[in-house]
Amino acid sequence: MNGAAQVQAPRDGVVRVVLADDHAAVRAGLRSLLQARGDVVVVGEAADGASAVAQCRALRPDVVVMDLRMPGTDGIAATRAVVQDASAQVLVLTTFDVDDLVLGALRAGAAGYLLKTAGADELVAAVRTVAAGEGVVTPEVTRTLLTAFATTPEPRRPAPVDLSELTAREVDVLRCLAEGASNAEIAARLVISPLTAKTHVSRVLAKLGVASRVQAAFVARDAGLTAP
Repeated sequence: MNGAAQVQAPRDGVVRVVLADDHAAVRAGLRSLLQARGDVVVVGEAADGASAVAQCRALRPDVVVMDLRMPGTDGIAATRAVVQDASAQVLVLTTFDVDDLVLGALRAGAAGYLLKTAGADELVAAVRTVAAGEGVVTPEVTRTLLTAFATTPEPRRPAPVDLSELTAREVDVLRCLAEGASNAEIAARLVISPLTAKTHVSRVLAKLGVASRVQAAFVARDAGLTAP
């Protein structure tokens, strides 16, 4: 994961989205919900993972809303390819509370995870948050998700987590990420500006070689960090 590329921020205040789900009716419903808000536009749709990867490479959206169970290339493999290409942020939208697919998608670099039972406002907020470079994990499963990651043997890091490249302030930021803090919450906790917090988060991700705040939180938990 070292050297993970960073996805660019939304352009002109409009969040461009690709929908990846094998059910046309689900995609139609998501399109209707998202585009009703004005600042979100669906630029592409895909019925399987391979098509989702191709759509992201061609369209360079801000966010791909990714289902996990799709024919052919599944959502985990598609997430990994999209993250490696840095062609979009990935928001997983699934019916599964917690299982190996969800853990696999987050390890692959998904920036967020939301249940399909989420309301319209929650979905739109999650898309906007992920597009802004922050992580979203639905509150119902955050603790269980992190516990499951910590107790699942594969794929674990082969060596102890090395935080030696991080400054003391960046370690503080990483502790905050371990608790799922937003940039605004990090700024308040560390008494810095939100812009400075965002800069620190970007540097932490780059130094750790991870693609998302969620992955950084996993690294922090492996290192035994807690919030300051």
